[in-house]
Amino acid sequence: MPGVTSSSSDSALSIVPHSSDSQSPRVYPLRHHGLTPPLARVSISWARGNTLRVSLIQSEAVSKQQTGGEVVEVKLTNMEGGEVTDGQWRRIAYGSVTPFALLQSRKNSMDSSHRSKDWWEHVMEYSREINSLLANSKSSGNVVIEDPKALLKKEEEPTSLKAAWELMEIFYADKQSETCIPERLLDWLADYDCLFSGTQPTVHAKLVDFQKQLVTLQVIENDPKYWEAMSSALAVGWLDIVVKLLHLHGSYQFDQLGNRETENGLVEAVAVLISQMPRMRPDLPSGKLGECYQTKPEFMKAWEKWRSQITKLDCSSFWLQCDHHQTREGLKNMLQIMLGNTSILSHVTYHWIELYISHFLYIRPFTVGLENMCNLAQKCMHLKPISNHHKLMGLIIGILEENIEVVLAECSRSFDPWMITHAIELLTAGSTQAEILLLEEQSKLGGISIEELQRLVYAQVLSSYAMTWNIAPIYLTSCMKQGMGLLENLLYRQPVQNHQVLLKSIEICRLNELGIVSSNMMKIYGVHKWKHGQKGSAVFWLQQAQDEVRLNRIAKQLFDFVGKSVSDESFKQWEGLIELLGTESSTAGSLKFLNIYRDFKRSLLQVHGETTTDAAGKAVESLVSLMKNPSTPQRFWLPVLYDSLKLLNWQERPLLNVAQTHLLLNKLQELSIAKLKPDFINADSPPEALNSVRLALATNLGRAILEE
Repeated sequence: MPGVTSSSSDSALSIVPHSSDSQSPRVYPLRHHGLTPPLARVSISWARGNTLRVSLIQSEAVSKQQTGGEVVEVKLTNMEGGEVTDGQWRRIAYGSVTPFALLQSRKNSMDSSHRSKDWWEHVMEYSREINSLLANSKSSGNVVIEDPKALLKKEEEPTSLKAAWELMEIFYADKQSETCIPERLLDWLADYDCLFSGTQPTVHAKLVDFQKQLVTLQVIENDPKYWEAMSSALAVGWLDIVVKLLHLHGSYQFDQLGNRETENGLVEAVAVLISQMPRMRPDLPSGKLGECYQTKPEFMKAWEKWRSQITKLDCSSFWLQCDHHQTREGLKNMLQIMLGNTSILSHVTYHWIELYISHFLYIRPFTVGLENMCNLAQKCMHLKPISNHHKLMGLIIGILEENIEVVLAECSRSFDPWMITHAIELLTAGSTQAEILLLEEQSKLGGISIEELQRLVYAQVLSSYAMTWNIAPIYLTSCMKQGMGLLENLLYRQPVQNHQVLLKSIEICRLNELGIVSSNMMKIYGVHKWKHGQKGSAVFWLQQAQDEVRLNRIAKQLFDFVGKSVSDESFKQWEGLIELLGTESSTAGSLKFLNIYRDFKRSLLQVHGETTTDAAGKAVESLVSLMKNPSTPQRFWLPVLYDSLKLLNWQERPLLNVAQTHLLLNKLQELSIAKLKPDFINADSPPEALNSVRLALATNLGRAILEE
């Protein structure tokens, strides 16, 4: 799949061992590329859908003789010939998240020991939503269309993934289909018999071949393939196709009605019997033939009546009046199929599933229970042994044998981890054996259940790709034992240098109450921004992470720039950053000093030039506030006072009262004592600064005493 993260090849970072980590990169060839090398330039950009647009530009020497370049589209898909492309896989992966999460929410809101009897309805709602995601085409088995000579609609074949999902839905989730499973299997085969055509002959393949020849046939009833195709379609219950083919019979033509009335009557009688075939099911899709019965007594009565009508027609004397040999033999053969002639059914079907369906339709319509269905399947496999087993056949056998281990093994071997992760919800809803096996904690698995293990495996697959890693947390959080720990591991593996990835990771942390993980990722992002010169963004994210240690380190770096004179340009470069730092000591630590110092610098700048005493008084208030604040580092006392000499020597009147002057003198005294300590840091100020400040304070003290 395109979009693999850079760390996906490192198996040490894998949540669980996964074989895709060691796969070699896929190669997508450039088709229809006939340019002569050498190429001067190659440009690659995204095109519509799951394709790349590659622009090939030839060198000037070559382009003089021929076209200067060519644009080629490269389709990104599975090179191994898989049924589901990468784009479809991503659509399925994203589309299945909401139904899965909703079902887990409902499950968690119910006590497992008192789960409601209508739980299967929630599972069926979930299954229908998933099934709609898997549909990439309509059923191609037997679609009625307007063209009277068109039997099958040309569409893309359905996938084995969807076929397997519907099988498990029929047998495990849908409680309403328990009384009409044979009919559900008939519909299933009509939709998916084409999937078996790649490994063995099928009724679907026979109809496809016959349809190709149909337009060239002049007298259709003379062709043996016409009767063979109808017999095969009738055997598997594709009644609408059979009736359509019968109505193509030559006796229906206007110029033949007078001469072939008996023959036409026999054809129409068989068509009517086929159309009236009793069906043990609630309803039929539009265009399907048969008469539905919901209760067994009603169905049995209709079945016996229908069989008696077939027998009566089979013994009718009208057959002696039918002069067309192929029609007579073909129709008699179809009557034998409806009467359940085992040898004919075996002859006109091609693999055991088709024979299995025909037995349900015409020999054992009242078969119920998986044990009886399994016995019949074994009989059909004995009558129709096959050498090439399709993956769906193994799944069907596992379901009929009620062997959950086989079902899991077939899903695991034949389909993506997505399948088994989501299908477990169907298995546990309809089978007590499956619920015990899948939900019981296994000591050999480290104390987790098979259900949790499969979710972890699928989460690993999702997290291996840059386009799907963000939905892996949905499955990890549903794993009670190891999910949260592995979710933290997944989040730490993400490249948080990407802003969008960081925001998504923070949102995931918020939803799952992973405050520490979120804080750590914001710290990493803040440090990354600081190292790359984006200091404002760095401070913002470190504040969001409440990282006082690193914010204090930043403060120490800022201290090297703010202890200089007012006219120094270096302070202006940091003024915006200081504004961003804020004033909350709980998040900014010692950076609170920088905000107070910024206000002091601003007020001091206003004192320059022709300034009133009121403005100077405000500057003095900022000075006193700065010197009183315990967050003001000691090494800045002298530079601050030296920058304030104009305020201390104010000519009009003393701006500091006696108490304020004593405060500043005490600061100078503490500074003189601190110089004797070995860890004292000398201030970046002129040599005469200390004496100038002491003299100015002494003068101001005298003037203040006289004024008071």
